[in-house]
Amino acid sequence: MTEQTESRNCEEAAHTWTFRGYRLDPAHFTTAMVHLYRGEVNRANTWRTRLDATTSWAVITVGAALTFVFGAPQNPHFVLLLVFMLVLTFLAIESRRYRYYALWSYRVRLMETDFFAAMLVPPFRPSSDWADHLAESLLRPTFLITWWEAVGRRCRRNYIWLVTLLLISWGVKLALYPVPAPDGVTMVERAAVGPVPGVWVMAAVGLTYGALVMLALAVSLPRAWWEAMSGLLWRRGIGPLAPEPGLQERLATIITARGRQVATQLLTELERGVTALEGTGMYTSEARDVLLCAVTEVQVSHLQEIVRRTDPDAFVIVSPAEEVRGKGFRPFEAPS
Repeated sequence: MTEQTESRNCEEAAHTWTFRGYRLDPAHFTTAMVHLYRGEVNRANTWRTRLDATTSWAVITVGAALTFVFGAPQNPHFVLLLVFMLVLTFLAIESRRYRYYALWSYRVRLMETDFFAAMLVPPFRPSSDWADHLAESLLRPTFLITWWEAVGRRCRRNYIWLVTLLLISWGVKLALYPVPAPDGVTMVERAAVGPVPGVWVMAAVGLTYGALVMLALAVSLPRAWWEAMSGLLWRRGIGPLAPEPGLQERLATIITARGRQVATQLLTELERGVTALEGTGMYTSEARDVLLCAVTEVQVSHLQEIVRRTDPDAFVIVSPAEEVRGKGFRPFEAPS
């Protein structure tokens, strides 16, 4: 009997990484995670390179436009307006690329902080929910920021300076070429583009620039302010400023005659809290345990397998949860 126990202990020691019923050799699991980490780093670097390339396009275009416009007095000023629109196009392209970069960077950072860093300090194991977030991102990739938020971030970092330089140069062109303007009215008249009056052109440029500045300032606010503003501007979280959905959460209701055994397995394998209620089957008049367990979407299949294995006659109801806060999920909001 002692030899069997020692053999079992040796087998358990050989599979030190146990997670949701799977037992992996430590070396194999670590190798798999290293390859995943390298792949995610490579993808993040690829999209970072694309970000830099888009910014380079904008910088080169602005430099070429300024050289042309100020190269001769007769060169038209509206070239700067065309470049202004082109820079905005580059901003839109770069914002899309930034959303992809943020997704890959999120995975890399998640593995660095919750897996590799956990190897260095006690208790030498990852947090209970790190794999849920990583698996959710791998199974159902979702952008972490909205397109408008990405526009604001890239505008604040790079493009607001390029746009400001373009508009200052445009104003200098209107004021000094072909001859210095005697007053502001002349500058407004010179801003005309074909049949479009100068005042309309200036108004459109001013509104566009003002919107960019406001968006750049908005994304610099704390995240809580940003989400509050999104909720005020767009009811029920609908609209361009609404935050993207995060980890999908579910509430499992389990009706079983083996409540203690099912709850023990859920606590051990899923590491999720379970609340038990007393119930009665109205058809059989027999006592039943009603278990409530909040899980993530990627844990639903494992929960169902645990219930099926422990009590094949149990009844499971899985409902979408609007919001779950507490340990293992989102933290409670600080009182305002």
